[in-house]
Amino acid sequence: MTNGHFANDSDFELYALGALEGGERRALESHVVSCAECARKLAEAQGRIALLAFAAPHTQPSLAVKERLLRAARGAATRELRRQGYAVPEQQRAPSWWTWSLAAAAVVLAVASVVLWNHNKQLDRQLADMRAAIQDQQKQLDYARTVAHLIEAKDTITVSLAPMPGMPHGAAHVMYNAKIGMLMYDGWIDPPPEDKSYQLWIVPMDGAPISAGVFNPVTNDPAHWMTKTPVGVAVKAFAVTLEPAGGAPEPTGPKILVGPAS
Repeated sequence: MTNGHFANDSDFELYALGALEGGERRALESHVVSCAECARKLAEAQGRIALLAFAAPHTQPSLAVKERLLRAARGAATRELRRQGYAVPEQQRAPSWWTWSLAAAAVVLAVASVVLWNHNKQLDRQLADMRAAIQDQQKQLDYARTVAHLIEAKDTITVSLAPMPGMPHGAAHVMYNAKIGMLMYDGWIDPPPEDKSYQLWIVPMDGAPISAGVFNPVTNDPAHWMTKTPVGVAVKAFAVTLEPAGGAPEPTGPKILVGPAS
């Protein structure tokens, strides 16, 4: 392989002919699943091999084989014509050798078309899976870049959240950057009652609290999530409250975790 691709293009033709065996065949099958370029080359090779059927040298079949094929073709044609309502005499002139050749070519073309269609459908599915995997990887990469940007930014602040007396146990911290409008929560807290949810709030220097996310931990394992926030909001504190299931437009329940920004 060269630059991640098969260097010898003849491997694609050998595979299409069924002549590539053992480890080389398995290696090619495994590779085209994740390589769109080589998958395209394989499809082109399979198309070329299928078309070779029309370039094969003419071979005269035996009289017995020819007669059997002619009878079968004549019977199929007669049944189809009668099915469509045409009156067909019982005895008809046997098709010529040219007619038989055209029929054979049509059969070969139909078989080749079906084979190519099946291969193309399989390649389409593989390419769709590859695109979905690439999109998922791109989302993960974008998320990782955003996390790195938030952590590395000099104006990002980190605020520790501590439990209030008599409230469910928990501890967390929030990383917040007002300039880029991004917040990241890390922490753990006892699960809420079934009809309740936790809600994180940004308490600004001026104005009403701003919701920064609703969450429902099912265990007290550490949780991590990130969300966008309004840009330029100067923060006085962060707080987690216990609200009705699904959250509320403004804080109504008791404060569970609280942390001043300064």
